[in-house]
Amino acid sequence: MKDLEGGPSAAITRTSAIYEQLRREIIQGTLLPGEKLRIEVLRTRYNVGGTPLREAMNRLSTEGLVIQSEQRGFRVTPVSADDLLELTRTRCWINEVALRESIARGGRDWEEQVLLELHRLSRIPIVVDGRMNPDWSELHRVFHAALLAGCGSRWLMDFNDLLFDCAERYRNLLAVMGTVRDVLSEHRAIAEAAIERKTALAIGLLNDHYEKTSGTLLRAIEAGGLAGR
Repeated sequence: MKDLEGGPSAAITRTSAIYEQLRREIIQGTLLPGEKLRIEVLRTRYNVGGTPLREAMNRLSTEGLVIQSEQRGFRVTPVSADDLLELTRTRCWINEVALRESIARGGRDWEEQVLLELHRLSRIPIVVDGRMNPDWSELHRVFHAALLAGCGSRWLMDFNDLLFDCAERYRNLLAVMGTVRDVLSEHRAIAEAAIERKTALAIGLLNDHYEKTSGTLLRAIEAGGLAGR
């Protein structure tokens, strides 16, 4: 009954729920880069107390999605060219190791799962009503995870998940700008190279896949298209 009476378990549940909500809205671009996260406003918006809100934002700050200062409180981490370049480089490094291991260790089940997730992803539109389709985003996550799932390392997969989410925020901002490219052929080429055990080709295609998105975003940032977001 502690949960219903507002005991410790209920407090943990509230914090987790508001953490997931805030995290989702930051990644989806609903809460924009640099936006102030005022406790009083968010308390009313989410109908939650100040303590779980602060705890949730502290968790988000450890993931790099929220920043905190004594004078300005909490706000969504801004986007920048330097951050995007570092994020892209790190993803390429981590994914090179994970994909190489996945290709070396993955069996028939891994191959079939990669192809299945590619098929599912290919049937979903990327953008709906001018915004990134959340159904596509989830299947996109699953497809990329399937490529690396044969690596046998939980640590690599967990770190990849965090990097994927940080990159997802940039992708969603790009979608809002209406400049999403067709990536189906890129996904197909990566999957085919991976299951055919063409390791160097698969890694090169995956890195190029990331760098194309990064390049488009960098041009938008340099042109001021994401300024103040």
